[in-house]
This record gives sequence, structure tokens and C-alpha cells, in this order.
Amino acid sequence: MVSTATSRSASSLAARVARSARTADSSTVTLAGFQKWFDERRAADGSRVERIPFADLRGWGFEPGTGNLVHDSGRFFSVEGMDVTMPGRPVEAWSQPVLHQPEIGILGIIAKEFDGVLHFLMQAKMEPGNCNGLQLSPTVQATRSNYARVHRGAAVSYVEYFQQASRYRVIADVRQSEQGCWFYGKRNRNIVVEVDDDVEVLDGFHWLTLGQLHRLLVVDDLVNMDSRSVLACLPHPFGADGTDDAAPLPAELLSWITEARTRHDPRVERVPLNEVRHWHRSADRISHESGRFFSVIAVDVRAEGREVRGWSQPMVEPHGTGLSAFLTRRVDGILQALVHARVEPGYTDVLELAPTVQCTPENYTGLPAAARPALLDHVLAAPPERILFDSVLSEEGGRFHHARNRYVVLAADPARPEEPPGPDHRWIPLPELAALIRHSHYLNIESRTLLTCLQSLTTR
Repeated sequence: MVSTATSRSASSLAARVARSARTADSSTVTLAGFQKWFDERRAADGSRVERIPFADLRGWGFEPGTGNLVHDSGRFFSVEGMDVTMPGRPVEAWSQPVLHQPEIGILGIIAKEFDGVLHFLMQAKMEPGNCNGLQLSPTVQATRSNYARVHRGAAVSYVEYFQQASRYRVIADVRQSEQGCWFYGKRNRNIVVEVDDDVEVLDGFHWLTLGQLHRLLVVDDLVNMDSRSVLACLPHPFGADGTDDAAPLPAELLSWITEARTRHDPRVERVPLNEVRHWHRSADRISHESGRFFSVIAVDVRAEGREVRGWSQPMVEPHGTGLSAFLTRRVDGILQALVHARVEPGYTDVLELAPTVQCTPENYTGLPAAARPALLDHVLAAPPERILFDSVLSEEGGRFHHARNRYVVLAADPARPEEPPGPDHRWIPLPELAALIRHSHYLNIESRTLLTCLQSLTTR
């Protein structure tokens, strides 16, 4: 049966999303009621994550010959090597471990209207890499291996809504990349479907308005990365009149992106893990000889409310807290962001649009001054009155262990507007970014988080 939601005018969708974004408390749920529910669930969660030696991994092992760290089933993901050459960069060549997960996962949120306001069904979910146990995830956050039940555990709740999306009103549906410095060619389906029929709210799930989700973004480590990515794909009114959800894509903007992709010529090759240079394996980690960047570790997990109650797996553990920042300005009433056409070796199409600054500052200690990201010191020295948003948020807890970034939105100094520091930086109006995000491989995962943060600012 096709939902009657499909009969609603597409032109009203942005207005309905905006109405939800303006709703801090609804007849269905209040922020105070949600917070009490979430705190109780977090307090009752008995999950446990323990660091272990690689030898204690169950179902995982180092492959003879290549040294790749793989699962016995051949599914889920593998830890392999990646050899990179980027001519013209301060560091032109290196090799590193990388996560290879070729299957497409589902990041899906169910939406439903209550008393004229869209609500979104979110899950309080434990991931082994979360620094604080439970975080707020999409309705479904699952790899193909998980929802195909390769683990022989319970079925993924609600996954049928997204496998049969044509039965419902599709609000957003696009494949998006994930971290190109840690994943090789990783993509997930980001999808929101609206239903009219009753939805049974299972244990661990809760309805929230978009306005409530926006307000929860300011809480450190609460709204997880996958939720932020999916929410960024919603149509949103960034126009000067508060109604336009996206602008037509100017040919000149697309040409700038295509030119940048053509100008850069990265050469990336997957190689056996035992061939990466300057990385060393001990009993419980694979780390760079400098002690910087990240390590590959192993964990043992005991989880409640998951399809499988216990497992072990490898994870990437970053060294240091990252920084992702958008510099913004208003021109003729339209908000613009200074973006960076950033090359990362794991991207499918050379580069994606990244924040103005995206780095882990500690990684640049001891490197040449030319290697320091443009405008990093400008962001770090920004006075408080120019900072519009500032929160430390976790990255994907299913693959990364305690990975956190400080996300910042700051206003440009009106007395000294920043000019793009080079050809790979450009001011782009937010309506055009909103149009780009409806297509794959344009905005990277960090930009999508910041776009969600910007959405929250424009409606509060």
C-alpha cells in the first residue's frame, strides 16, 4: 500500500521541515521528557568494551601472505594497506592502514507527522567506539552484513521500511561517503521516509522533532555522526526569504569542482597491510613510528539491545581530538560558508567539499610550516563573540574508538573579510550547498555535520 503521504505537495516539504525545526516541544514529546528517558537508558546500560590483544580476537585474524586483518566470513570489513602519492603536497607520498568496507550500509530515519509537526524516530544506541556508551542514532544504522544477519543474530528492527522505501514518501535518499582518510571508498545510503500508518515504538526508540534534535546538537557526544549525516540531507530553508530549501546548481560551481578534481592527480593503491611503510605491529596495536595519526586496535564487546550480545573486532583509534570549522558570512542576506575542495585518498572521486579547516592540530607538530592547514591559526584564535556554534561530537562508533571532533561555526570578521587562501577554497551560499548534498560525493562527512549545525542556527 502506498502511503497517503505521497499525495502531499513536494513544494511544501521544506516548509514542513522548517516547522519541525522550529518546534522545541510538541504534544508528543518534550525535551525534558526525552532527556529523562535518555538518562535512564544510559544509566541502565550494562554494555562493556575492553581493549584486547589481536590474538584474542574471535572470528578475526591476520591473513597469511598479505597480513590483512579480516573476518572469517569474508564479510563486514577488513584492515588493509593503502599506498598514496599526491604530487605537490608538503608530504607527497606515504602508506597507511585503511578500512575496506565495500558494501553499502543503510542509515535511515522514519518520519511521521503528529498534530501537524514532523517527528523523527531515533534510537539510543550503544556502539563499541562511543566514549560514553549510548548516543542518539538513526532509526536504522546497519551494514549490509548486519541486516543480512551474517552474524546469525536478531533481525535489524525497522529495516523493512528502507528496503521497501517505494511504499512510503521518500524525503531524502542519497549515497554519501565517509572519512576518506580512514576508509577506502566507503559509502552509505542516507535515507528518510515518511509514513502515515502507526509505527510501533520499540524499546530504545523515541520520537523527536527536528527542533529538538537541533538543540541536542550542542550537547557533547550525544547526536551521533550517522544521525547528523542523514539530517543534513533533509530539505531545509536556507534562502533569504526563509522558504527556499535549495538553489539551482550553477554551472560555474560545478565547473570549479570538476576543474579541481582534474587538477589534482592523487595515485592511490590498495596494498597488503604488511607492506605499509613506517607502521609497526605489536601484540595489541598497529601504530605509526612517530606516535601520531591513529592506531589500529582490538576490542571485546558485551552489548545490550544489539542484534548480537557479544563480539570482538578491530577499530581505528585516532590520536587527538580533531577540529572541523566553517567560516561564514552573509552577502545580500544569504549565508555563505568558506569550503575547501579537499583531497583524501579514500574518496571515490578525488575530492569532496570539506570545512574551511579540517585537521587534528596535534598531527602537525614537527612538520614543515607549509604543511600547516590554511586558516588553522585564524580559527584557533577566533574571539568568543564570533563563534556561533561550538561542540565536541563523536564520529562513527562502529569503526572508530573514541574519535571526537570539535565542530565550530564562526562568523568572518566584518572589518577584515577573509579571502579564499587559494584556488581550492571558495565561498559558497548555503542554498547551493543544500542542493549539492542531494547528490553523492560532493560534501564530505565533516561538512554534512556542520551543515546540520548551520541548519540548527538558522531556525533557533
